[in-house]
Amino acid sequence: MREATGRSAADVVARARVKRSKVREVAGRISAARVTGMPARGRDRHGRGLRGPLALAGPMNPRAASPPARAGKSEFFGDAVQAAVDRISRQCPDALAGVAIGIEDVPYLESAWTGPRVPLAAAVDAVPDQPARVVVFRRPLEHRAASRRGLRILVYRTIVEQLSALTGRSVDEIDPEGLSEED
Repeated sequence: MREATGRSAADVVARARVKRSKVREVAGRISAARVTGMPARGRDRHGRGLRGPLALAGPMNPRAASPPARAGKSEFFGDAVQAAVDRISRQCPDALAGVAIGIEDVPYLESAWTGPRVPLAAAVDAVPDQPARVVVFRRPLEHRAASRRGLRILVYRTIVEQLSALTGRSVDEIDPEGLSEED
């Protein structure tokens, strides 16, 4: 008896046996790989780090441990500004006296934006009601930095330049070390 495909029933049954035997061989290799210690999940694909939980749940740990989440962009930027202010306060604490440091996503101050280029930061003089301010703009700085390390350096240098313009001190006085091992 022939099927519509032009093969006999015996050929179809023989092919089905061959396919099943190949599936068993493949299944045997997969189970052997798991026995030898190759993880099915959690391997490092394309250098992006391990995937999945670090440790399984157990009696001492009710939930599975997972890798710490990477800081978001705004959180990282806030940390970079704080690190820059801490470094400046160690090197030249007088430069920060009476100056408030702020973060904005994009420049909206009219006095900060005069010209065709988008500003990275703005130094605002003190008024009777408010102290002098240095406002750092997150999005333009992130756009110009090639990496997170580069963003930290750019944030630090921008704040130093703005403090220099605001206080009348030279950049070398505020940052006497210049480029250091932290940069």
